[in-house]
Amino acid sequence: MAQDGKKPFVRYSFYKVDPRWRRLPEAQRDQGKAQFVAVVDEFSSQMEVNSYNLLGTRGDTDFMLWQLSPTLEALQELATGLYGTDLGKYISTPYSYLAMTRPSPYLGEHTHPSQTHRGGAIGPRGDAYLFVYPFVKTHDWYQLPKETRQEMMNEHFTIGHRYPSVKVHTSYSFGIDDHDFVLGFETESPEDFLKLVMELRESQARPYTLKDTPIFTCLNSPLKECLDSLG
Repeated sequence: MAQDGKKPFVRYSFYKVDPRWRRLPEAQRDQGKAQFVAVVDEFSSQMEVNSYNLLGTRGDTDFMLWQLSPTLEALQELATGLYGTDLGKYISTPYSYLAMTRPSPYLGEHTHPSQTHRGGAIGPRGDAYLFVYPFVKTHDWYQLPKETRQEMMNEHFTIGHRYPSVKVHTSYSFGIDDHDFVLGFETESPEDFLKLVMELRESQARPYTLKDTPIFTCLNSPLKECLDSLG
């Protein structure tokens, strides 16, 4: 159980709505959306929930909830409540990523205003765009000497300094989900993020990335607006 208001658990939940939803009477759809929003509001005192729209950026998911929670139980209770709504009967979760926050083993005394808060805590700043980026390192990466890995990560930090508009939130999934890490990049400039990723592709550490897809482009939007855009 987390203490002192800490929220060590991170969940990115991506939802897809069944096309049958759009054919329901408007009053029924409005009721289902209101129930869904009410459940999220109910849990707002226990966790932080940020909503994002993906209509127009991907075809396999419609919206996403970025949840920061003190416990796994709270995440489960929220999911149960959402699926119990009238809208919940018409949604699926094609992607879901669970992770935890912790201090970076490479950061040391390094400070960077666009990095995750010191101590590993995640603090969304509410930028217009969020890019969610789960990935897995190769086995060879973890067999490298710590000094070699640190050198490569220092190069990452140097590249990141060139894009102060991009804030990275690093969370760790070792043993609790399929990936090693899940990154969330907040920015007001998609162009800056694209340039950042292009530079990182040329870094020394790149050959040690086993998998880094899917990648999600998410637009920050109030939950009611996300749901209204569904029809």
